[in-house]
Amino acid sequence: MSKVLIAPSMLAADFGNLQRDIEMVNKSEADWFHIDVMDGHFVPNISYGMPVIQAIKKHATKPLDVHLMIEKPERYIEEFAKVGADIITVHHESTIHLHRTLTQIEDAGCKAGVVLNLTTPVSVLEDILPKCYMVLLMSINPGFGGQKFEDMTYNRVKKLRQMANEKGLNTRIEIDGGVTDKNAKALVDAGADVLVAGSYIFRSEDQSETIKHLKAVANR
Repeated sequence: MSKVLIAPSMLAADFGNLQRDIEMVNKSEADWFHIDVMDGHFVPNISYGMPVIQAIKKHATKPLDVHLMIEKPERYIEEFAKVGADIITVHHESTIHLHRTLTQIEDAGCKAGVVLNLTTPVSVLEDILPKCYMVLLMSINPGFGGQKFEDMTYNRVKKLRQMANEKGLNTRIEIDGGVTDKNAKALVDAGADVLVAGSYIFRSEDQSETIKHLKAVANR
């Protein structure tokens, strides 16, 4: 497997010092910026939109991994691409015509991925998986940071990795929610290779060192 990537979730950053936190991620061993977009409909919370992403992109030196927790994401794909998204993931549960939406993301010049909520079986991706650069498995209920990791995630990762292997695919599997150094290695052993961490990183005393430690644990 390729090296495990770390994607700090900017939802947990200090928005009063956003540029400072962007620079920290730039200088750290992190690989991507994880950007959670919430609309108050698909999930109860509201986060940020295009202007904030554009501001992050202006200072970021690493790819923007944009996770759309919004209804009918196909309405905004081109706009998110224009403001700097490099990877766009959409929830299987949020769009009726998933294949069309993934094609739309690719046509906008971004890598396309699908997100599954906790209780959506990975089997729904059987036919669409070859079109996915990445699958993001939620390990919490989406909408709020700081939630406890759900152990059912391990088995879901194993099932998805087995499905990808059987199809001869190198699909990246990303985990979002409650990721720490306590579960990172088990997630990687199950088949994950991108770990999103928000509160664990940004609430730590030395954020850069926490990223370094998490990456070392995951790639052990």
